[in-house]
Amino acid sequence: MNWYALYTKPRNEKKVEEQLLKMGVETFCPKVSVVKHWSDRKKRVSQPLISSYVFVKIKEQERDLVFSVSGVVRYLFFLGKPAIIKESEINAMKETLNHDFKEVQISDLEKGQKFTIEEGTFKGQEVTFLEQKGNKIILRLESLGIKLILEK
Repeated sequence: MNWYALYTKPRNEKKVEEQLLKMGVETFCPKVSVVKHWSDRKKRVSQPLISSYVFVKIKEQERDLVFSVSGVVRYLFFLGKPAIIKESEINAMKETLNHDFKEVQISDLEKGQKFTIEEGTFKGQEVTFLEQKGNKIILRLESLGIKLILEK
C-alpha cells in the first residue's frame, strides 16, 4: 500500500478524512492549532496544515474507492501518474506536528535557492525559497509541489 495525496474541495479536509476513516481507509490530515480572531472574541481552533489536501494509504487497485466520498476532487499527479508520497515524509510530519514554531529565522537567501529544513514539522524536507513579504516567508515544498507560507 502507498500513500497518495488527495485534493479536496476547499474546507472539506476534515469531512473527507472522517468519511474515509468510516470506510476503513487509513488517512492523515496534518492539523495545526491556531488562534482565530473575531470582533467579539478569540478562539483556538484546529485547521489543516495543508489546505485542500488529505493523505490516504490505499492499495493501487482500490484508488477509485475514495471518489465515493463527497468533497474529494482528484489525486495529486506527478509525471502523469498519481503521486506516491514517501512513508518517511508522512512520518516526519506526524512526529513533529506537536511542536509549535515560536520563531522562524531565514537569512541570506536568494530567490530560487534550495535548502533542506533542519527542524520542525517539515524537518528533512527540501524546499525552494520563493520570496519574503514582511514577516511572511514563502517556500515551495518540492516533494508535494505546494507553497508553504511561514509567518513570524
